[in-house]
Amino acid sequence: MRLARSSEHDPVNIGNPTEFTILECARKVIATTGGASKIQFEPLPPDDPKQRRPDISKAKRLLGWEPKVDLESGLKLSLEYFRRAVVEDKAQSA
Repeated sequence: MRLARSSEHDPVNIGNPTEFTILECARKVIATTGGASKIQFEPLPPDDPKQRRPDISKAKRLLGWEPKVDLESGLKLSLEYFRRAVVEDKAQSA
């Protein structure tokens, strides 16, 4: 909301600068959900970035913002949210 209310018109990265691989992310998703999904490896596109660590210095400077939730905690919060949403949706549909 701070960004929307600001006078900034250029892009501002509000990602998380903690770098992790897609494989690490996939493994954490499976572990967090208790899923039995299998990870499938595919060739990377030629223009795929090798590093995905966003520079959030502009967000810090302009907005006083930085992430407060790590990947694992965010996955758990997201899972809880979607589980509740599914239960509520089923209750409304009944």
